[in-house]
Amino acid sequence: MGGIRGFWPLLLILAATWGASYLFIKVAVEDIDPAPLMAARLLIAAAVLLGYLVVSTGLGVAVAELRDAWRAVLVLGLLNAALPYWLIAWGEQHVDSSVAAIAQSTVPIFNLVIALRFLPSERVTATRVTGLALGILGVVVLAGLNPVGGWWAAAGTFAVVLASIAYGGAGVYGQLRVRTVRGPVLAAGSMLVGGLVLLPFGLVQMPSQRPDAEAIASLLALALAGTAMAQLVLYRMLRLHGSARVSLTTYLIPAFALVYGALLLDEPVSLSVLAGLALILLGVALASGVRLLRRRAAVTVPG
Repeated sequence: MGGIRGFWPLLLILAATWGASYLFIKVAVEDIDPAPLMAARLLIAAAVLLGYLVVSTGLGVAVAELRDAWRAVLVLGLLNAALPYWLIAWGEQHVDSSVAAIAQSTVPIFNLVIALRFLPSERVTATRVTGLALGILGVVVLAGLNPVGGWWAAAGTFAVVLASIAYGGAGVYGQLRVRTVRGPVLAAGSMLVGGLVLLPFGLVQMPSQRPDAEAIASLLALALAGTAMAQLVLYRMLRLHGSARVSLTTYLIPAFALVYGALLLDEPVSLSVLAGLALILLGVALASGVRLLRRRAAVTVPG
């Protein structure tokens, strides 16, 4: 079981990794369409995760565990991989990476609504609601004026919000399944299913010429760090801390995405950006709940 000391490092690792993913997607999608980009990302990550699973448990055990968990990996492959990955990549064809990261911060809202229906242990408190409200206010401050680009920009932002709904459902479902299925099994199986779902569409939209080195490097970074490594961390956090707290990473992701943009793309950081970051960090602290400082999560799984 994990306490506060284990929660914050994992939270920051996920937020930093996924914050960079939006930048990598933005670079890669210039040369590679969303379907082949995300199919390749998922299948590369699946190969790494399956290899990890086989090495850690043996081939026979790995195959048996994946077979027994086929329903869970099918649902998560769709809700936590194929659908949101494609929606985000498509959205980033029409909006900036930081805008996509900000739109993704709606995940905790959908996660909370779904958790209240399916997880009786999750309760709404005044502190949590205040934290969520401050986090959303921070996102609004960060977003500033409506993104330029007209209807296509609006459609791109809406696509990312739809991905947030899928992630919200996947987070709750993953928390339920991780009680009886090991995280690495869910991670490897869901990435494989997601990649196979997108593969036919990816083959139809294969690039007519070889992508440049930046696009290939971004794809590899997405697959290895933003997917394979992040999935192992994600399911560990789901097991130890629950989906509601895990979803709080999405409040920090815009902060990391904006910092990466400023450092790597020379994007300006305004006073409104700094104010938004402050509100988001305060919202994360409050939405985590004071109880997080004094009690451990009760969710455990075999292994």
